[in-house]
Amino acid sequence: MNNLRSANLQKLSQETFDVLIVGGGINGAVSAASLAAKGVSVALIDKGDFAGLTSSNSSNLAWGGIKYLESFEFSLVHKLCNSRNHLMQSYPSTVKEIRFLTSIQKGFRFPPFFIYLGTLVYWAMGRFITKFPSYLPAKEIKKLESAINISNVIGGFEYSDCYLYDNDARFVFNFIRSSMSYGCIAANYAECLGAERDGDIHVTKAKDSISGEVMHIRSKCIINACGPFVDPLNKLIGETTTHHHVFSKGIHLIVDKITNSQKVLTFFADDGRLFFVIPMGTKTCIGTTDTQVENPHAIVTEQDRQFVLDNVNKLLDLNKPLTKQDVIAERCGVRPLAIKGKDGKADWVQLSRKHAIDVNADKSYMSIFGGKLTDCINVGNEVADIVKDFGINLPYASKKWYGEPDDSIKEEFMHRAELMDFDSLTPKSSSEPLTQRFWRRYGRNAINMLESVRENPRKGELLIKNSEYLRVEIEHAAQREMVTKLEDFLRRRSKMALVLSKEEILSDPGLLEACEILFGEQAQVKLAEYKLAK
Repeated sequence: MNNLRSANLQKLSQETFDVLIVGGGINGAVSAASLAAKGVSVALIDKGDFAGLTSSNSSNLAWGGIKYLESFEFSLVHKLCNSRNHLMQSYPSTVKEIRFLTSIQKGFRFPPFFIYLGTLVYWAMGRFITKFPSYLPAKEIKKLESAINISNVIGGFEYSDCYLYDNDARFVFNFIRSSMSYGCIAANYAECLGAERDGDIHVTKAKDSISGEVMHIRSKCIINACGPFVDPLNKLIGETTTHHHVFSKGIHLIVDKITNSQKVLTFFADDGRLFFVIPMGTKTCIGTTDTQVENPHAIVTEQDRQFVLDNVNKLLDLNKPLTKQDVIAERCGVRPLAIKGKDGKADWVQLSRKHAIDVNADKSYMSIFGGKLTDCINVGNEVADIVKDFGINLPYASKKWYGEPDDSIKEEFMHRAELMDFDSLTPKSSSEPLTQRFWRRYGRNAINMLESVRENPRKGELLIKNSEYLRVEIEHAAQREMVTKLEDFLRRRSKMALVLSKEEILSDPGLLEACEILFGEQAQVKLAEYKLAK
């Protein structure tokens, strides 16, 4: 059924592109969206699914990096705050202000009022866009959120940052989808096997990981946006860089809602690092760990899992302690942290998420290191400037390539939705009205999907019980979202696998029909593949 992917794979070897982007995480996605909108011919490949690793395992926070004040990185904090504000203004349906309620335990390295003063500096560096921070004695914290255990709390505060309302992978994919709308030829499960120069042209050897077919992609320049795999690709190609990556593993556990608070509850865990209890609709996301690891192939260990459970049980007054049996889903990924110098070392506690782009102008090649979702628009703009310096023409250099469609399109969608009482179809499992979710996830495409439901009410039915997703959404994913494996849809195009256990998903009788919509004759094969996957 994946006709879009098949067509794009064929096109990859049929022309010479201005740019080949290797990697479909947030850095690759915004690079593709920026360049394609500006009129550059772009190809993008990823050896797995789009947003398959780091970009689908974040805390879903778009924040200005308040913790970097401790290491006096004021310039970085100022830049990230501005980036956060810009994201919030550009994606008002997706990136929303949320309050962080922070509790400081007795014996912490700084007194709570001193840290509160830092939130005032943070608020000022964010140009006063968010709500004013407030200092809170322990008893006031308990009044605001009864779930917090204040037996060892000396005080705390509230301040604002931003939260990514939908899952991070969906946010990333929408940049991929946008780039394809502007002509980018993108394909997932297409692995780069190396590249050589043919005069001024890069010839990249790639393999379709599904069929095994090998292709050659010609491009004037290459962008290495492989996230945690930037260094291995550079080694494969023979590219030397100033920066390299070190890795910090972070995990989150998702459980049924443990508090009705719509705030991010923030603590400092036993190891002194930030620890969050994050609202997630009908669920709660708790974490994260921050563990130095040697390679990007991270897994959740029993020690990781117990660390998160021990901390949440210690920091909250719950009706009963959380155990492994309460965990619905787990998120695990590495943060690729940019460090300068081949043998460079860093103070691990102070190492930040700032990005760096190493450029080889002679070969029209660049590598993107580090970065975070908050800074993604800056990355897209910087990449476009570098590509222009490579001598690639940007016919529409001033074209705005990001942001939600304008208000007139949104008003038209909302008007049509109201006329057909679309919100009456909102599933009971949904934490928000259907119109809000459709607009946030699908933008201008939501109008066509609405029309499909109007013409055929059956498309407005919930196919998989306890999920939020209607039949029309699964059909849309099959046609336009390059779903290649069932996990792509369940975990990244949707967040079904984050809010339902695998057992619950597999036991639902509607799953097979969803597979038939997504994969046609391959439905049984794809379903069996998902069952066997760990």
